Amino acid sequence: MRIRKNLLCVLLCACLLLPALGERGEVIIEQNLQEMDSDLPLKGKKIGIDPGHQLHADSTKEPIAPGSSETKARVAGGTRGVSTGKPEHVTNLEVALLLKELLEELGAEVLMTRETADVNVSNMERALMMNEWGADAVLRLHCNGNNVQSVHGMGMYIRKTGQAAEESERLARCLLNCMSRRTGAKAQGIYKRDTYTGLNWSTVPCVLVEMGYMTNPDEDKKLNDPLYQEQIVLGIAEALIDYFETPE
Repeated sequence: MRIRKNLLCVLLCACLLLPALGERGEVIIEQNLQEMDSDLPLKGKKIGIDPGHQLHADSTKEPIAPGSSETKARVAGGTRGVSTGKPEHVTNLEVALLLKELLEELGAEVLMTRETADVNVSNMERALMMNEWGADAVLRLHCNGNNVQSVHGMGMYIRKTGQAAEESERLARCLLNCMSRRTGAKAQGIYKRDTYTGLNWSTVPCVLVEMGYMTNPDEDKKLNDPLYQEQIVLGIAEALIDYFETPE
C-alpha cells in the first residue's frame, strides 16, 4: 500500500507541474503508470478464500462428491488451540481477512465464503459458490490437529483426480514452497485425497491449506500471533504470483 501511495504522490506532482515540465512531465507520468500497473501482479485474477469451519458445526449430511451416495457432515467443528484455547474457525478467519486485504492491494478480485463466524455454509456450498463465480484459484484455509502434540508443520491437500486436479497440484507446490520459506514452518508435503467434500465438488484449482497444528503448543501460539499470520499471508501471496506467472 505504501508503494502505491508514493507513486500516486509522484503522479499528482507531475500532473501539477506538467505545464512547466512539458514532455519530461509526460514521460514521468507514463513511467509511473507503468510502475503502478506492475505493482499489481494479481490484477484481473479472481481468488476465492474459504476460511474453514464456522461458529457452529452442522452434522446434517451432504453428498461427498457429485453423483456419490456417500455423505459427510455439512461442516465439521474444527480443532482448538492447546495453548491459546482459540477455536480453529476464529484463527482461519483472522488469516483470511488479512489475506483478502493483501490480495486486493495486489490487484486481485477476492470472494470469501464467509466474513463472520455465525454462518451456516456447507463445504459443498462453498465449492459451488467458487465454481459459479469462476475463481482462478481457491484457498481453503485451515489449521490442523493431532493426538500427538509434537506433530507440527504445514501441508497442502488436493483432490486425487478430476477437473483441475493437475492445476491444484501445481498451486499446492507453489504454496508449500513459499509459505514454508516465509514462516520457517516444516513443509509436511502435498496430500491427494478423495474424502474432502470441498475439494471433490470444486471444478477450479483448489487447495486446502493446513497452516499448522493448533494441537502443538508452540505452533498454536505462532498461528495466533499477528506477526506470524502476516508471514503466512505474505507466503500465500508470493505463491499465487509464482503460480500465475509460471508457464503451465
